[in-house]
Amino acid sequence: MFGAYKTKANKITGITWAEIGKKAMMHFKIIAARTKRRPYVRSAYFRKEKIFLELFWHHLYEKQNVRDKARRAKYFLCAIELIEHSRIAPTVKENPNRHGEMLYRFFGTAANGDAFVVQIKEVKRTGEKWLMSVFPKE
Repeated sequence: MFGAYKTKANKITGITWAEIGKKAMMHFKIIAARTKRRPYVRSAYFRKEKIFLELFWHHLYEKQNVRDKARRAKYFLCAIELIEHSRIAPTVKENPNRHGEMLYRFFGTAANGDAFVVQIKEVKRTGEKWLMSVFPKE
């Protein structure tokens, strides 16, 4: 088992997708307001490189299951903190669907002890890194 980063942030509270999604989007808009271009956070593990956040929202809105959307959005704040502060090495593998991409999986625990996984995609050709997904670890 790889090390897990312990966040100070808690999961976003709420029961329905409407309230959880609204709170998560509010925090995303704060991050997005810092730049005129694509919203990003800087990663401690990747030597302060930018991790772009838009792909996460596209991936989330593609989901048909509303419970799954809410389950993933709850960990948005924890994921942002993990990306910004964690120096613990992730698991790395090449994307089986696209050979020009690398997938990084970071493991973390929320302040209340719930485990979660943050998945980041790197495009090998350009070196861009994107937050793909956040989900609880089963």
